[in-house]
Amino acid sequence: MSIRAESRTHILITGGAGFIGSHLAGMAVAAGHQVTILDNLSRQVHGTEPQFRPSSGVSFIEGDVTVRGDLERALEGVDTVVHLAADTGTGQSMYEIERYYRVNVQGTALLFDILAHKRQSVSNFVLASSRSVYGEGAYLCYSCETSGRRCFPSPRSPQQLAARDWSPRCPDCDSPVEPTATREGDRLAPASIYAATKLAQEDLVSIGCSSVGIPHAILRFQNVFGEGQSLKNPYTGILSIFSTRFRLGLPIDIFEDGEESRDFVHVEDVAAAVLSCAQKPTADGVTLNVGRGEPVSVMALARLLGRQLGSDVEPAATGRYRVGDIRHNFADMSRFEATTGMKPRVSLEEGLKRFCDWVSAQPIPDDLLGTANAELVARKLMG
Repeated sequence: MSIRAESRTHILITGGAGFIGSHLAGMAVAAGHQVTILDNLSRQVHGTEPQFRPSSGVSFIEGDVTVRGDLERALEGVDTVVHLAADTGTGQSMYEIERYYRVNVQGTALLFDILAHKRQSVSNFVLASSRSVYGEGAYLCYSCETSGRRCFPSPRSPQQLAARDWSPRCPDCDSPVEPTATREGDRLAPASIYAATKLAQEDLVSIGCSSVGIPHAILRFQNVFGEGQSLKNPYTGILSIFSTRFRLGLPIDIFEDGEESRDFVHVEDVAAAVLSCAQKPTADGVTLNVGRGEPVSVMALARLLGRQLGSDVEPAATGRYRVGDIRHNFADMSRFEATTGMKPRVSLEEGLKRFCDWVSAQPIPDDLLGTANAELVARKLMG
């Protein structure tokens, strides 16, 4: 997707050497912008021997968002900040709490501390947030007095998950409920440490930008996938994790009963959404969902992926679970479409084909899922 700039601007992308940032950087340069990337080339994402090479027209600074000097250097001459840098992973966040807080929250706070004391030229700010801030998100209850009433269940407790009771419940009548599209104004109820850090980022950006008069956009990404995502990180990205196991002929074990669902959106559509907000500042600030608005079960997705990769491994639901996981969530995209005039263009089927074509050309990485799961089990965060 090509988006032409209305005027040339200098964009800083924190975490820009990662999956989304790499796509965004190329798209922004093609649109005529100057781009600087700040990234620490995390071993968890990039491996022990990072292969990242910035595309033509992109300046790269190897540095960390938790280091004041690195941020000050990266901000020089910048018009727009796109803040992607963050540690991601629901399960890992539940025991790497200090690290997730330091990188995600303190890194964002440091960024605004610099802007508050020396604003420089920054005139727009775009934050990559997450659908995880909603927790379970929105549901419909057909058992209450007002049938079909929207409600917002509390996170499922470890006791409920241990009983293999997967369904969220109506907070008023305790009946099972049906998922519906979650809107930006719906209740926020993070169910994991990662989600809590993303919500804290949102508050820092909203208040920080308002205090210094910088327009801003907060984008709540659904499950982003596509060619170029890390195949080395066993803590996030189920398509990457599953693709490695399919290629090795290993079992595809799916949590719960496999019917939990997510909203999968291709990275090209996500990068286009970010660039649109980077190019068109919103004076009063805006919060937008970024997804396809279409739920798909994890079991259905795994089967589609296996067919695309030509594997005869049949995914299996294990009844296991992770504390902090949600059951369902998909985005209401009406505000996004009204604000940006855009709609997602890459279908799930096309996106999976592009992902699988890319994966098939990559070396098969080590499967680290067992190690990641063992860490959760040892801390009683997985049953």
